[in-house]
Amino acid sequence: QVQLVESGGGLVQAGGSLRLSCAASAGTFRRYAMGWFRQAPGKDREFVLAISWSGDTTYYADSVKGRFTISKDNAKNTDYLQMNSLKPEDTAVYYCAAKLFGGAAQNPSEYHYWGQGTQVTVSS
Repeated sequence: QVQLVESGGGLVQAGGSLRLSCAASAGTFRRYAMGWFRQAPGKDREFVLAISWSGDTTYYADSVKGRFTISKDNAKNTDYLQMNSLKPEDTAVYYCAAKLFGGAAQNPSEYHYWGQGTQVTVSS
C-alpha cells in the first residue's frame, strides 16, 4: 500500500506562488507516473498536470499552462507542483495521485493511489 501525503497548501494573494509537495511512503516511486487534480466547491474533480515515471512527458490542463509546473525527485520519493501567477479561480483542494503502470494520464480513474488533499485559497 502506498500512502501519499500532500503539503504546502495555504492562503495566497492573486499573483502569488505556492509549491505543493506530494511524498510517497513506500513503493517504487521512480516507476510511478504522478498526477495532480483539484476540486473546487460544487464542482467535479478536474485534471491539472501529470508527469510520466521518467519525467520526460508532462501533460497540462489549458487553464494552468505557462503558470504551473510539475516535477519529480525520485531520490526523495516526492513530486512537486509549482504554482505561479495564481488566480482566484485556482482556489480548490489539490490532490496528488500515483499511477503504477503505463505513462502519465489525465483520467483520474487510471490512478491507483490518492493523497488526502491540501487546500489552496487564492484571494483577489
